Parts: sequence; C-alpha cells; structure tokens
Amino acid sequence: MLTELRISNFAVLEQLDLSLDAGFTVLTGETGAGKSLLIDAIKLLIGGRASSDQIRFGEDEAHLEAAFVIPSGHPMLDRLRAQEILGPHDSQLIIRRVIARSGRNRVYLNGVMSPVHVLEEFGGTLVDIHGQHDQQSLLASSTQLDALDAFGRLQTLREQYRSAYRDLTEACRERDELAAKIQQAAQREDYLAFQLQELDDAGLCAGEEEALQGERRRLGSSRRLGELAAEAQERIQSDHTGILPNVGMVERALGELAQIDPDTQSIGRLIVEARVLLKEAADGLRGYTDRLDNDPLRLTAVEDRLAVIQKLKKKYGGTIDAVIETHRRVRDELDGIRHSDEEAGRHDRLIRERRDVVVRVARSLSAKRTDAAKQMTKVVRRELDALKMGQTRFVIQLETGEGDEAYGADGADRAEFLLSANMGEPLMPLSRVASGGELSRIMLALKSALAGADRVPVIIFDEIDTGVGGAVAAAIGKRLKELGRVHQVLCVTHLPQVASQATHHLCLEKSQIKNRTVTTVRQLSPVERESEIARMLGGEIVTKKVRETAAELISGGSE
Repeated sequence: MLTELRISNFAVLEQLDLSLDAGFTVLTGETGAGKSLLIDAIKLLIGGRASSDQIRFGEDEAHLEAAFVIPSGHPMLDRLRAQEILGPHDSQLIIRRVIARSGRNRVYLNGVMSPVHVLEEFGGTLVDIHGQHDQQSLLASSTQLDALDAFGRLQTLREQYRSAYRDLTEACRERDELAAKIQQAAQREDYLAFQLQELDDAGLCAGEEEALQGERRRLGSSRRLGELAAEAQERIQSDHTGILPNVGMVERALGELAQIDPDTQSIGRLIVEARVLLKEAADGLRGYTDRLDNDPLRLTAVEDRLAVIQKLKKKYGGTIDAVIETHRRVRDELDGIRHSDEEAGRHDRLIRERRDVVVRVARSLSAKRTDAAKQMTKVVRRELDALKMGQTRFVIQLETGEGDEAYGADGADRAEFLLSANMGEPLMPLSRVASGGELSRIMLALKSALAGADRVPVIIFDEIDTGVGGAVAAAIGKRLKELGRVHQVLCVTHLPQVASQATHHLCLEKSQIKNRTVTTVRQLSPVERESEIARMLGGEIVTKKVRETAAELISGGSE
C-alpha cells in the first residue's frame, strides 16, 4: 500500500506531506484546488512522462516521493531483493523523482539512482490508475485475457503453457539455424571435399619440414662432406703422419717408463683410452662416408616435398601446425555436413514432441478459460446491476484458433469483452460502444469482480463518477468501499454520495499566501467531514437541512 506521499514545488503544491491508510480514501475540494495534481504526481512516481511545466513557477526543481509497503507474495519483491534495492527481509520501497528545468531528471529507488524505465516496470504492478482518460488498457484484448486468467486463477497453468511455448520456439529457432547452416554447408561441401583430398594426399606430420630441410642440406653438400670425412680419417690413421701411429709410439714409451717408475702407470692408461677413442672416431668417419647419399634423384624428391609443404603453409595458415589443424577442422566440418540429415531429424522429432506438449497444455488452458469466462460474465453482470446498469448486457467472448499459427505466447485464445449499453442494441467490443462514464463503471465492476485475484495493491479512481448522480453515485460509493476491503482505494470525487462511503476523507484547499496560490491537504475530522459533505451537497449556502442530509449520508455509509 501507499503509506506516505511528499510533494514540493509541483505546480500549485508548494509543500505537501501526506500519510495514507488502508481502505477506501476520498479526495475532495473545490474545483481547481489541485485534487488531480495528486494523481498526476503519483503517475510520475510510477513512470509517467515529466515536463518542466509541472515545476512550480520560480523554482528550479520539483521533488516527488512516495513510500510503499509491498505485500508479501507480490511478484516485485523477489526482483527488488535480487537487485539489492530491498534487503532480504525488507518490504518498504521509497520512490523519489526529481524534475529539473535543466532536463536532468532523476529517479531513486530506496536511495539508489535508477533509470525512469524501471519505474514503468515496477510502478504498474504497484498502482493502477483509472480516470476518464486512463482506460485504454481495459480495451486491449491482451489485457482482457489477462483479466480472465486472473479471475480463473489460471496463472500457474498459463505459465506452464508459456514455458512449453518457449521450449517449442527455441527448438524451432535451432532447427531454422541448422537448416540455414545445412544450406550454406551444401554449397561448401565440394570445396571442403577438395581441401580434404588435398590435405589427405599431402599427409603432413609434425617435424617433417625440419627433417627434410636437414636432409636437403646434407644432399646438397654430400661431395664436400665426403671430402672432409676422408681428410679427417686420413689424419687419424695415416701410417706416417696419422695421429694413431704417433699415439702408438707414445704408448710404447710410456710402457717402458712405467716399468721403471710405476707412478706413471695412470698416464699410460690415459693414452690407451685415447687410442681406443681415436680408433672409434676413425671407424665412425668411415661409416659416415659409406652412408653419404649422393643421389640427385633423392635431392629432387626432397625439394619437391618441401615445395608442397611451403604451398600448403601459405594456403592454410603459415605453419605446419596450422595446416594440420585445418586438416582436422575440414574433416570434422565435412563429417558434420554428411551427417546433417541425422541432426535435422533429431530436431524435427524434438519439435514434434514439444508441439504436442504445447497443444495439450493449450487445450487444457482453453477449457478452463471457457469455464472462467462463463463465471466471470455472471459476476460482472451482478456488479453492473449493483452499479445501476441493469439494462447493460456484458459477455466475454472467447475465440480459440486452430492450426499451428493459432498458438502464441499466451495460448490459442483471444478474449473480447462485449457490451450492449442499451436495450435492443447488439453486443459490440467494449472499445466501440462504451462512453467515458460507462467505461469507468464497467472498470469498477471488473475490479470488483477481480478483487480477490488482482495483485496490484493500490487502485486510484480519478473522477470516474463524472456524469452520474443520485442512486448511481451511491452504488458507486458502496462498490468502492467494498473494493477497499481488498485493495487500498483512492478516489477523487465531486459527489457526496461517493465521499460519504469512504473510510478516510482528505480535503484539498487552495489559498493565497504572499500573492502566491498554495494548495494544502488535510485529513478531516468527523465534524469537518460532515461540513465538507454538506458543502458538496449544497454549494456555498449550507443550511441546517443540508447538514442533516450530510450526516445521514455519512451514517448510511458507515453501516
């Protein structure tokens, strides 16, 4: 519920601090006192369009602030807590809006700066405003379907349908994406097959290029390598100048030395080891020379292979690793294309399964909506009778589409509220036949019918009783009072029959202070309330008889 409202520098409202209670509250006052300004301020606090013209003359900013206590179970509680605007156990939301002539308008939710669109999101779930120019939502077919589902307590089944419909929509989207990929892939299949064949034929492997480059260097220098190896072998083994014959002579000399001085034996052993190593080196050079390949055909083959590798590197990424990765990717993509029919079949089966679920839940929802439409029609007719609209015929027409194209986000049904305001006139859509005053009473009848199901805690009626009086006005007052038992109801009215039914009575008064117009608001005491009802009945001259009539109205309204 709306517990507090603070307004400063908003049109003729210089400063206003207002506490509000549960139940049915009326706002009255002379014409031009600013009653509708309060409603305009609340509209801005739930996301309405702001204008610098609304700022009080001579001021730079207007400040609007409202405190709401959100009832437990309200759908906004979890969202506000998830966004840390409310604490885990908090339920009070303070909305503050600043309108500046500079255009730098600001919005705060519990002190946290927020964009205006968040107000539109949250505000519509907290306050429902109805006036002569605020009835468009009632005329929309989608809103009428929402009202029917709320009356029939079908939100859970409707959400079950929506979940199934989202699953179906997602499966269809994925199938469409796959179909597009298959079409594109079909155009690529020949090209991919050519690439795969080329890469399969090449058969590249990691490290091959380095090995071939080494082999090419050896093949290209085989003659020089043979010469160097032969020269080295000659210097080791030559009979006259080779290292080995000289080492042999050193070995013999050290053997004789060791016989004379045993301490030199270790030196002799080193020479023996050197001779063995030199012999192994000579054998190795001989084997290397024998293995040298001087085949020009092999060199040509190596050069050709390296040219193939260079071509593939240039074509597929610049490195052997990139070519190998391209080979793997092309093979996988081609496999995917060649198995795409199987994947498409799986998607088609999934779509059929999900469509069956959608159809089944939609049929159940349609059947329950049909029952709810009959019951709601009876209840609304009863409410219209109570509002002195007994000649009005009201029917909820439910049309259920057929075929796949009939299923939308809310089912296969379309609801239309039909009305005949006068006897003998045909039933027609509500938007085409109802006048402003009739529409307001129909809204009140609908709100009364939906009282137990509507989750919006605050309902505001702005002069919906325009153009009525007498018994009709009294009936409107009684229905508003009944509605106030379930919702917090605020109503701007000029009719004493409506005002007398209220639980709380606020009066707006306009005065001149320092050559400026100022509007104030106060809650009326029982005596003041009687005087205000009398003023509404008799105008400027309030006689004793008028005051007695006012007292009777208030007494009758409190019963």
